[in-house]
Amino acid sequence: MTDESKAGRPRPRSGRRTDDRNNTGASARAGWLVPAGLIALSAVPVVAGAARLTELAGGAEVTAENARFFAMPLPVVVHILSATLYSVLGAFQFASGLRRRRPGWHRAAGRILVPCGLAVALSGLWMTLFYPRPPGDGELVSGFRLVFGSAMVLSIVLGLAAIRRRDIARHGAWMTRGYAIGLGAGTQVFTHLPWILFLGKPEELTRALLMAAGWVINLAVAEWVIRKRPPRPRRASSGAALGSGVSS
Repeated sequence: MTDESKAGRPRPRSGRRTDDRNNTGASARAGWLVPAGLIALSAVPVVAGAARLTELAGGAEVTAENARFFAMPLPVVVHILSATLYSVLGAFQFASGLRRRRPGWHRAAGRILVPCGLAVALSGLWMTLFYPRPPGDGELVSGFRLVFGSAMVLSIVLGLAAIRRRDIARHGAWMTRGYAIGLGAGTQVFTHLPWILFLGKPEELTRALLMAAGWVINLAVAEWVIRKRPPRPRRASSGAALGSGVSS
């Protein structure tokens, strides 16, 4: 074989490897968009919660709006801390590449997220039932909080029951719904903001409907995500599910 023929022969393998690496890198970057978006969505509630904790720790002036928190701070402290961890750590459970590469991390994070999610929902239910109602909140707001808080507890419990049966598909669906409800406060920022900017402070009924809209939007997106996922076995094989415990 002459040098000329060698020089003229195409080399497809090198180019194919480069394309594969580029595609893998692009896919990995795209896989982090969802967690980043979820963390961004939770940013305002997380910052507001941190400000509330600073207020309680620093002995700020007691007003009609915050008097209930000073009178009994433990429920709101539990709610803020658990909600912060649940929303931020939970976002990484939606990084598909991380789940595939490190399934042990996914399971370990799930063991933290389940008690955190239950603490978020149960502390929220407690505050709704036993804290004095803040100005602007009426029966309808309280009713929505009780309904969606109870739905969050139910979703997490059903997700936990599913993984103990090694039913991966149902586990993922219920945990996604629970997380969507838990992230409702982030979406409520966007349902309230246009109304406040253009029409002023919402009245009691409007505020209740805007809050409900945040939860409903999140659940609608969650259902779309659940139905868009490719079909997967409902039950994992015994070897794959050993030690799975709690995950989300």
